[in-house]
Amino acid sequence: MPARSLWRSSATAVTLALLMAACSAGGPSGPPPTGLASVAPVRTARPTVQPTAAPSMAEPPAASLAVEGGDPVTGRLGSFTWNGGGSDSPWLPGAPVTVGTAERMTVSFATDPGVAGWTARRAAAGTSDAADAVGLGQGAIPVTFSPPPPGTWSVQVTVQFANGRGSAAYYWQVTVR
Repeated sequence: MPARSLWRSSATAVTLALLMAACSAGGPSGPPPTGLASVAPVRTARPTVQPTAAPSMAEPPAASLAVEGGDPVTGRLGSFTWNGGGSDSPWLPGAPVTVGTAERMTVSFATDPGVAGWTARRAAAGTSDAADAVGLGQGAIPVTFSPPPPGTWSVQVTVQFANGRGSAAYYWQVTVR
C-alpha cells in the first residue's frame, strides 16, 4: 500500500474515532472540527427536574368573617408566624363588618391551613394594644363565636395552626346593632 493511501486511511480512521467520541459525549462543546462542518451534532435529551411539593406561601391564608345571611369580609392580617417566617404588628382597627346582637360570627380561610385552636377578643375601636381586650371565645374548629355587646369594636381572632406551622392574628372592626 502506498504511503499516501496509508496516511489517508489513518486520517480517516482518526477523524471517525474523534467524531464517534464527540457524539457519545453528548455533542461537541465548541465549533465542529475542521472539515466536519456539514455533519450535524447529535443532541441527547436532558432530564428535567420537577418539584416534589408546591412552594409554601409566604404568609398564612386570608381569613374571612361571616354572619348568618351576610357576605364574608376578609380580615386584616396582623402579627403572624408561618413556615419559619413572620411579621409583628400592633392591634389593628380591622375590616368593617356590621352584625346583629344575636348573630353568630364564623371565620373561614381561603385555603385549609389546619387549625389547632383559636381565641377571639374584643377591644374598643381605635385601640392600638391589647391591654383592655376582653375574651369572646376560644376552641378548636369551627371558629365560631357570639358578637360583643352593641357598639363598635375591634375584634381580634388569633389562630394556632396545626403541624407547627405557626399562628396568626386577624382583625375586623365590628359594629354590633
